[in-house]
Amino acid sequence: MKRKSEGLSTILIIFIISIMATKGFSQDPPSFEKIQTEAGNVEMHFIGHGSLMFKVEGFVIHIDPVKSSGDYRFLPKADLILVTHEHFDHLDVELINELKKEETIVFTNEKSIEKIGWALPMKPGDRQEVNVVVIEAVHAYNIVNMRSPGQPFHPRGSGIGYILTIGGKRFYIAGDTENTPEMKALKDIEVAFLPMNLPYTMTPAMVADAARAFKPRILYPYHYGDTNTEEIISLLKGSGIDVRIRNLK
Repeated sequence: MKRKSEGLSTILIIFIISIMATKGFSQDPPSFEKIQTEAGNVEMHFIGHGSLMFKVEGFVIHIDPVKSSGDYRFLPKADLILVTHEHFDHLDVELINELKKEETIVFTNEKSIEKIGWALPMKPGDRQEVNVVVIEAVHAYNIVNMRSPGQPFHPRGSGIGYILTIGGKRFYIAGDTENTPEMKALKDIEVAFLPMNLPYTMTPAMVADAARAFKPRILYPYHYGDTNTEEIISLLKGSGIDVRIRNLK
């Protein structure tokens, strides 16, 4: 009887291991960190590249969700989706349709409305409030880096970044931009996500210039491709800014 029981236990263990080895259990969920706010803990999930997911008290915010950035199969659907601009590595209409629920709200820059006709447009200076989140659209554009002479990769007035105020703390997701005067004039930013790759956004020196100007408490370089992230750590040493490198290539 004992041997039969041991045999069944062995079979059960093998069965469990085989299930865990299947695709559904092999997914490594994106890492995340928490920031305490008056509205509850804000979870910041690092999906990859320019794609992020925030959660606060069960309210789910997807930012620039794109399948090429990471595995979305086991992530929750969105209550709110924010799109910074229409480029393929920031706007994935098929994925947005998969993530949305009947009541999901989607805000985008105005050009993205051409691809998501039912989304709501925002432009720099606009402000919206959804649940416990205050959403501000801010400028995102190139000054130096050009597609061709006089043709910046991201013209001023086209793409946007977002400042999310949640429970009294301000989270800045910059989108594709350089160290613009508007960015350097920001105030009271708790967490900043700043892009750091050429030729489309910023060098580490440009990121450091902006960060030293508006002084976020925590800085996450994102959308950084093959850029050497050690450089931004070195450039901001002694600044008092907590530079955190996460897998956001």
